[in-house]
Amino acid sequence: MKQTPSIDQWLAEAKASPEAAEIGMYLTHNGVVRITPKKQARAQTDEERAAGAALGEVVSVDFSYDAEGLERAIADARTWPGVHYVRVWLNEGTLKVGDSLMYVLIGADIRPNAIDALQRLVGNIKENLVVEHENYA
Repeated sequence: MKQTPSIDQWLAEAKASPEAAEIGMYLTHNGVVRITPKKQARAQTDEERAAGAALGEVVSVDFSYDAEGLERAIADARTWPGVHYVRVWLNEGTLKVGDSLMYVLIGADIRPNAIDALQRLVGNIKENLVVEHENYA
């Protein structure tokens, strides 16, 4: 497990960056390990929820990621409309419930661009760059 960053420090650094004058909104994301299995939390039907619940409670998650892919994703995000600042931290190892999996900070010119960029980047990271294996009680 890595040392968790300080979002306050990240924001201070972002606001001191050369791009800061162009930024009207900062959004952060902090993904954490939850006790509810992903299969249950993301279920669309009662049957899927029951199947997820049958797995038991999550006690830990084995978490890893593609570091080179992450660097490419960050560089790509910096080219999106209105995005002027991007910072990402991903944890790794066996993480317990409540531990942070990731932090993402987006600085953009206006709210819609910040929201879209955060959603798009976190989605890309989760779908394409991380490997998560839940361990159950």
